[in-house]
Amino acid sequence: MAATPYCAAVFLDRDGVINQPVIIDNKPYPPKSLQEFVLIPGVSEALAALKEAGFFLSVVTNQPDVGRGTTDKKEVESIHAHMREVLPLDDIRVCYDDGRQVNSNNRKPNPGMILDASHEFSLDLTRSFMIGDRWRDIEAGLNAGCKTIFIDYHYDEALPRSPDYVVGSLREAATLILDLIKISY
Repeated sequence: MAATPYCAAVFLDRDGVINQPVIIDNKPYPPKSLQEFVLIPGVSEALAALKEAGFFLSVVTNQPDVGRGTTDKKEVESIHAHMREVLPLDDIRVCYDDGRQVNSNNRKPNPGMILDASHEFSLDLTRSFMIGDRWRDIEAGLNAGCKTIFIDYHYDEALPRSPDYVVGSLREAATLILDLIKISY
């Protein structure tokens, strides 16, 4: 679905924002198959509320395990097909780079996936948000010029720069965004 010209967007990381990650040594990892994919409670309702408010919804996700050969690309694509069926998403963008490529503009923390979506769908990044649970998500959003919302699960990693907002879930992030747009209009 195409966005209206200069539409505001909500960019979302996948694992830890939309679905439950697999936690190993206090670090999150993606599910390896659709059978392991579990939506976080409240995600469907949060996305529906953002969609109803007029936001373009785009998932931007690094999936480096495909590049490393430890996860099958078909499994990732089946997860995304399922997400498109059950969630009101407009766009899903994936970077399969394993982190060893030089100058990969799409691998977060680089903003390539966000910038590409912005150009393709005429999105206004100054009115848009990036929601993530890892430092790479926040950096990608800041690098693209979006407001950033960090879902803090207290993982064992530091944030290089502070996000604009910190919440405990996507549901809280959606409520915050909806409150902010009420204030600005």
